[in-house]
Amino acid sequence: MAKPRARDLGIPFEGTPGPLNAITDVGGVEVGMTTLIEGEGVRTGVTAILPRGQASSDPVFAGWFSLNGNGEMTGTTWIDEAGLLDSPVLITNTHSVGIVRDAAIAWAVNRRYLEAGWGLPVVAETFDGSLNDINGFHVKAEHVFSALDGAKGGPVAEGNVGGGTGMIAYGFKAGTGTASRRVPDAPWTVGVLVQANHGGPRLLRIAGVPVGAELANERDASRSKSIIIVVATDAPLLPHQLKRVAKRATHGLARTGAISSDSSGDIFIAFSTANPGVASTKPVARVDMLSNAHISAIFQSTVEATEEAIVNSLVAAETMKGVRGTVCEAIPHERVVEILRKYGRAEPV
Repeated sequence: MAKPRARDLGIPFEGTPGPLNAITDVGGVEVGMTTLIEGEGVRTGVTAILPRGQASSDPVFAGWFSLNGNGEMTGTTWIDEAGLLDSPVLITNTHSVGIVRDAAIAWAVNRRYLEAGWGLPVVAETFDGSLNDINGFHVKAEHVFSALDGAKGGPVAEGNVGGGTGMIAYGFKAGTGTASRRVPDAPWTVGVLVQANHGGPRLLRIAGVPVGAELANERDASRSKSIIIVVATDAPLLPHQLKRVAKRATHGLARTGAISSDSSGDIFIAFSTANPGVASTKPVARVDMLSNAHISAIFQSTVEATEEAIVNSLVAAETMKGVRGTVCEAIPHERVVEILRKYGRAEPV
C-alpha cells in the first residue's frame, strides 16, 4: 500500500506538479536508496541521485549554495571552479560521509563512470544520531553500491527510507521527500528531493498555517539539525544560473517555518540535464542558455516544489523507535487536517 502524501490530506500547494510529483519527473534522473533498519539501534541509509541515470556519466552543469554551513557536502569546490557535476549526488548520515564518498569512487571506477579518470563525488549529510547508532558506522560500501545500482526512474519512496531513515524535522519523524513542478508557460520541469532533519517543533508551518504552534509539540528541538535539498531541472541553465536556483530553495524551506539555526547544516545543490556533451574535449562547446528575463519561473517552481517535498517527508514518515529506546512520533495526519480546516486551508480529498 502506497504511503500517503501531502496532497492526499487535502493540503493545498501552488503550482502544477509533474506526473509523479517527484524529482524523477525531470527526464533521465534516477534515484536509488538503501535503507538500514536493524535491531534496536540501526536506523540509517544512503540515497543516490543520478542526474542522467546509470546509462550516462555525461557531466551536467551545476551550482550549489550553503544557507548555514554546519554540515557537509563534498565535491563543491570543484563545482564552483568548473561548473560541472560529474558524479551522482549521495546523501547519508554525518559520520558516514567518508565511506560513502570512497565507495562512490570505487563504484565509478568499476562501472567506468569516471569521465576524467578521477572523481570528486558529491556526498551530503544530516545527523541521525537521535534514532541511529551513528557511531557504530553501519553504512558500508556495499550499501552505497546497492543504492547506486538500484537507481531508477519512476515513483520515489519517501519518509523513513534511504539517507532519511533516521531523520527528524520540526520534532516529528521526517526523512526523504520529493516533489516537482511544471514550469509555467514553458516546456520544462523542476524536481526536488530533500533529506529533512531540521527545525524546532513550534516553527512548523504547512500551507501558511502555524501547525507546530497549534500542536504545541514540546519535543526537544535540539534533535533536529539540518536539511539537504537537491534541485533538478531540464531547463537550459548555466552554472551561475543554477547557483541562483539553489539559493531559491531557501524560500521553499522558509515557507515551512525554518529559521536555519546556528547548528543547522542547510546546503543545497541544483543541476540541469540540458546541454549534453558540454564536457567533451572539443575545443569549443556550444550551449543553450535560458535568458535571465525568463528565469523567474524556474525560481518560482523551485520554491513551490521545495515546500511540498518537505511536507511530503513529514506526511510519509512513520513513528520510529531507535537507539536508547528513543521514540519519534509521526505527525498526526488527522490533527493536521483539523488545524488546516480551522484556518480555512484544507482542500476536499
